This record gives sequence, structure tokens and C-alpha cells, in this order.
Amino acid sequence: MKVAIALSGGVDSAVAAARLKQQGHEVTGATMRVVPGDDRAAGAAAAIARKLGIPHHVFDLTDAFEKYVIADFCREYAGGRTPNPCVRCNQYIKFGALLDRVRETGADWLATGHHARIERDSGGGCLLKKGRDRDKDQSYFLAQLSQEQLSRTLFPIGDMTKDEVRKLAAEFGLADCAAGAESQEICFIPGGDRVKFLRERGVGQDKPGPIRDAQGNVLGTHRGIGAYTVGQRRGLGIAAAAPHYVTAIAPEENAITVGTRQETLATELVTGDLNWLAGDAPETTIECMARVRHRHPEAAARLTPRGKGEYHVRFSQPQAAIAPGQAVVFYAGDTVLGGGTILR
Repeated sequence: MKVAIALSGGVDSAVAAARLKQQGHEVTGATMRVVPGDDRAAGAAAAIARKLGIPHHVFDLTDAFEKYVIADFCREYAGGRTPNPCVRCNQYIKFGALLDRVRETGADWLATGHHARIERDSGGGCLLKKGRDRDKDQSYFLAQLSQEQLSRTLFPIGDMTKDEVRKLAAEFGLADCAAGAESQEICFIPGGDRVKFLRERGVGQDKPGPIRDAQGNVLGTHRGIGAYTVGQRRGLGIAAAAPHYVTAIAPEENAITVGTRQETLATELVTGDLNWLAGDAPETTIECMARVRHRHPEAAARLTPRGKGEYHVRFSQPQAAIAPGQAVVFYAGDTVLGGGTILR
């Protein structure tokens, strides 16, 4: 079987490639270039490919990445929302543009080092499942994939813990890779400085406005709404007896609302862009578990269709810092039912 493995230069994709080769597949390394002139990942991936004795190709996807990930990231922050670029990268770039490119080279499958699993039924349907290592599970970031994308995808390390991955890396002679640092969450922002990145792109950094409490009292001045996200505590620059957090962003008023941690709690949200992986999207209310951020604990929820592509979600317990623009993902045990974008 011809398999292209998305090599990032990290331990997970390296071990995934080694396992595929060990299983007898015809394996080719494939690395995405998503930022012009940045070939650090390509260089590390090429070294892994040489170590494993597999061909390696670098695919320039900078135009698609700019269009579907970076431009959306800037647009969302300018609108007072908190985007999740990893979700869009998986949907449009890794399992979109890259999958298309490797299939053009003759590969039957695209494999990645994600900590997630796929179960396939006799009819060709795919269930997206959590990775075995719950601390490293990445199913949240994959909830917008289609059945077609999943049907062409392999997750060779989804049944392993991170410790098992590192141990296997050493056994495969990939110890240098195994000792490497975890990849950063926002790969296209140098040093992780989101505010600087947005400022350089002219996103809301030169328009100060009021920071106010829930009663409308002005507590200070913000430096541009693009520098803030719901739930943020640091960098507010206000004096208060108790810690305050961003509770809402109003781009039409160029205002930030802050409050105590208690005021960040909410029991409901509205989601759209729902991608339902486990059969047909619900037409009546269902009970499930839901997660509003990658590291956020799952919570019992009730999902109800509202019409016009929107769904209402009510949680059994209040959730902190529900941020419009982020993904909300629904689960039944280990199975990902689907996911959407938080609208409000």
C-alpha cells in the first residue's frame, strides 16, 4: 500500500513513518511549507526520511495557508472573535491541499502523527475516535474533517501513549527526534507573539477603546481589540480588588468588557458550521458531552437544532470563557460525534 506520511520533524510523525515502514507499506515523507522562506520543518523532516530510508517531498502550500488559515485568523481577531487555526489547517490544508497533492503522486493514503483513531465499518463509513493517550488526544482538532477525508487517512500512533511513542523512537534509532520539543500550537507566529503578529498585519492595534465592567463603568483603555480574547487575564492594565478577565468583546463599539472569574461562566452557547461525523446531524435534541476548548474538560450538554444551520447547546454545569470563534466538539464516549464553531 502506498502511504504518504506528513512529516513535521517531530517525534510523533517520525514514529508513525517508522511503524508504517515496519508494517511493509511503501512510505513517502511529505512536508508542508506553509510560511514563505521557513524550511525548518522541511530540514528536520528530511533528516528523518534519510534515517528511515524513505523518499521525501516538500510541498509549497503557502498560498492556500495564507488564504484559509492566516487571513481567517486575522479577520476573526479583527471581529472580536477567537479563531482556532489548527482546526482550519487540518480541514483545508493538511487533509485538504496536502492530501490532494500526495494523491497526485500516487499515494493511496495520507498518514499523520495525530493522537487519534479511526474505526471503519463494512460500508466504508468512518468513526473518528479519541487517541489512546487522553493527555495527548487531538481529536478536538479533527472534528471538521469530512468522511471523504477520513476515508483516505491513517493515524499510526493513535493507539499509543506518548511514552510508548518516545520509547519506540529510541528503538527505531530516532532518539534525537524523540528528545525534541513539542511543536508550538500556532506554527506561523514567530515566538508565539500573537499581538505583534496581528499588529504587523494591521489588525485593530491602533484603535484604543474602553475597558468596562458589566455595568458599563469604564475601568481603563485597551490597545486594540485584536490583542484580547475571552478569558484573558494578563495585560489588561486595570486596577481592581480581584483578578479580572475579558468576558466579552464588542467590535462594533470597539469595547472590551471584563469581570470576575464568576462572570466568565456561562451555561449555553449557539454554534454553527456543524460538521456531523456520526451519521446524520441531529434533528431533535440529543444528550452528549461537549468541549469548548482543546484543554477544557468535557461537560454534559444538550444539543438542540434551532434552524438556519444553528444549534443551541446547554451545559449541565457552567463553563468558563466560552469564546466565539473557537470550536465546540461533541462526544459520545470515545467517539467524536461532530463539531462546530461557537457563534455566540
